[in-house]
Amino acid sequence: MQQTPRIITIANQKGGVGKTTTAINLATALAAIGERVLLVDLDPQGNASTGLGIDKRDRVTSSYDVLLGELTVEQAALETAVPNLSIIPSTMDLLGVEMEIASVSDRVLRLRNALRQSTPEGRYGYVLIDCPPSLNLLTLNSMAAADSVLVPLQCEFFALEGLSQLLDTVDQVRRTINPGLAIQGIVMTMYDGRNNLANQVVEDVRTHLGEKVYHTIIPRNVRVSEAPSYGKPAILYDLKCPGSQAYLQLASEVIRQERRLRAA
Repeated sequence: MQQTPRIITIANQKGGVGKTTTAINLATALAAIGERVLLVDLDPQGNASTGLGIDKRDRVTSSYDVLLGELTVEQAALETAVPNLSIIPSTMDLLGVEMEIASVSDRVLRLRNALRQSTPEGRYGYVLIDCPPSLNLLTLNSMAAADSVLVPLQCEFFALEGLSQLLDTVDQVRRTINPGLAIQGIVMTMYDGRNNLANQVVEDVRTHLGEKVYHTIIPRNVRVSEAPSYGKPAILYDLKCPGSQAYLQLASEVIRQERRLRAA
């Protein structure tokens, strides 16, 4: 029996926490393990699209078209250089989408409806959604469509600041729009083991959130930072670097977690 895809939105309203880097490399790692993956770039900046080598001139279809109902998910999806990984790219048109659908009754459900109506069952094992660094209508669309939210959290002093706001938003979406929405997990990013503060932050987050925090920690890594400028995920740019290896471990952890959920 074919299963519907697991839809995971990757969200944090704080910028610079490794959200898009996590979206690109987790999607690539899942694809490398053999899963068929669709990445939906819902950030007007389009960094996930750039990081997967989709030139702005080639973005003739986009998530904007999907939200407006002008294209189906399958029509908007583009193949990437990564086997098993497709992307619905982003364009700057997304900046105006809130105004364009503000008066539509299903404005928060546009992405969910599009994914349900036009994604063939069994086509993808995972759909990952890269959100903008804000809690706006685009982020709400992603949460309404998703099974769960994965939160990248930077290993710095203000890491927990703002997290409670995001978790409150998830609770609100669960109460009003998407009762099945869950916290997929918290992944600690930009970790520097030489920094005592980073170790303290990890300890504090694990104390507060327990099993919701992934065992895998993403280190601060120059090769991971360099990769997007070459239009490649870090896993393709330098498979052996610590950051790439960490994302492969994270993908394995996500899959094990998903298998436990399906078996329950």
